[in-house]
Amino acid sequence: MPTPTPVRIVLVDDDDSFRESLGLNLVDEGFDVQSFAGGQPALDYFRSGGGADVILLDWRMPGMNGLEVLRRLRRAGATMPVIFLTALSDDIYEEAALEGGAVDFIDKSRRLSILLKRLHLITEGMRPVAEPAGAGGPAGDVVILDRLELRFDINRAAWNGRTLDLTLTEFKIVALLASRVSEDVGYREIYDLVHGKDFVAGYGAEGYRANVRTFIKRIRKKFRDIDPEFDQVQNYAGFGYRWIAGA
Repeated sequence: MPTPTPVRIVLVDDDDSFRESLGLNLVDEGFDVQSFAGGQPALDYFRSGGGADVILLDWRMPGMNGLEVLRRLRRAGATMPVIFLTALSDDIYEEAALEGGAVDFIDKSRRLSILLKRLHLITEGMRPVAEPAGAGGPAGDVVILDRLELRFDINRAAWNGRTLDLTLTEFKIVALLASRVSEDVGYREIYDLVHGKDFVAGYGAEGYRANVRTFIKRIRKKFRDIDPEFDQVQNYAGFGYRWIAGA
């Protein structure tokens, strides 16, 4: 069976920290995310032929607010669903958003799980499962490396015969490292796998390193919950990580 195409999300928000955090969480859930810091870059993206299945659009942005972005999209003939993300909770704003052609209006303070439920409803419950990039085999392969088993058909991993509760992103990182045993894999390469080639992190030129460290910390914990002596993912200071083959 072919791997389903991930749902494409365009995220437009001028808050770098919020955009970066939400974008990573959505990628972690299997969505294909394109992020923009303002309305004009997003409009330029669509004008140049870019596409999306759903747009997540901030209401308050400098230069051009979200409602104006939505109006311009609709005037240009764009019909994809738009969800407004905002801290403005008054009914008047929600009514304006819906009248302008949005399909939903979500307070930024709501939990990620609420947004995910809305996205799944809008996309008719389709849960995308992306084929791991650079992970050492096509979908359907089973790769065994010492005590590690990788199932690319279902994006699941096991250690010592016990299933690991890895997210899609965590699985892809483990697959990347394990496919290049004893090789040093840089922070930037890992981050590009997570969030797309040459994506610029919201916390500055080196901000992606902190994001990668967070993913690695979570991955190690999940392995050590099964095997307290797990030490296959090792740090190469200042560069990245490597997978060390075990006995």
